[in-house]
Amino acid sequence: MPSAFQFQCHLVLIFLAASKGETRYLEVRDGGEDEPFLLLSEDLKRELSAGQIYRRSLRCVDMLSIEGQFTFTADQPQLHCATFFIGEPEELITVEYDFVNIDCQGGDFLKVFDGWILKGEKFPSSLDHPLTASQRYVDFCESGNIQRSIRSSQNVAMIFFRIHQPGNGFTVTIKKNPNLFPCNVISQTPSGRFTMVIPHQHRNCSFSIIYPVVIKISDLILGHLNGLFLKKPSVGCAGVGDFVELLGGAGLDPSKMFPLADLCHSFHGSAQMKIGCDNTVLRMVSSGKHINRVTFEYHQLDLQETETRKENSIEEFCFPSI
Repeated sequence: MPSAFQFQCHLVLIFLAASKGETRYLEVRDGGEDEPFLLLSEDLKRELSAGQIYRRSLRCVDMLSIEGQFTFTADQPQLHCATFFIGEPEELITVEYDFVNIDCQGGDFLKVFDGWILKGEKFPSSLDHPLTASQRYVDFCESGNIQRSIRSSQNVAMIFFRIHQPGNGFTVTIKKNPNLFPCNVISQTPSGRFTMVIPHQHRNCSFSIIYPVVIKISDLILGHLNGLFLKKPSVGCAGVGDFVELLGGAGLDPSKMFPLADLCHSFHGSAQMKIGCDNTVLRMVSSGKHINRVTFEYHQLDLQETETRKENSIEEFCFPSI
């Protein structure tokens, strides 16, 4: 049975992968509570590619993976609302306020958060984000016209808002911008392939997959000798400035997840691991002294795979949760 975390995530993160591994966009339908999600047609994609702006209304809880102009108008007091934005790994999200009509003095608010928050947990974690926790919030009621355009530091962002008076609301435009060196990423799909590069930067980067997965690392360059170390109480990557760790857990914040394995040194080949946790994270820690690079692929773990071990697999984890 899915855990509470998976249930919460799947209400927000309902992603589809089209055939041949191409990402498809999933959007909320304007009507019909029994069919809350709409897969955008190829005709609409062609229209959007021709330069037309996609427009629709927002719901109180919503998820967007496409550019466009989006409007929320309260039909009753809405006190706990949020919209989650996600792009491709190589994209940043820009939120622009076009029109805002809320009563800040009456307790309304409209805030942009640089990342995602779910049940009190943040992605990226506070340890891995370039801004402090307070700097990641931009409150319209405090900034007003001063900051009407906010760009995320990774491929996810969100707004959360409270509106008491029916008829009040706001309109935002969502744009995506290229990110040459993606760092912190939430995957839109349960399968894929990705190469993370950190070029002489002292930073930590996490790739989060909110599914139980089989993950296979095929190439790791850290500027060290060859080797592979599992995390044990007395053995690990302590003291090594550059390494990759695999994490698993039941929440969104990588800093609160269980460390499963450390990869301290460069290698070419294949290291595979089955992780049955609700959330799987590959996290690269970089000292800034090297150009670090890791290539990996992943796919959703099914029950049959939990019964099959491969010779190149590292120890399996978290299977009671699936």
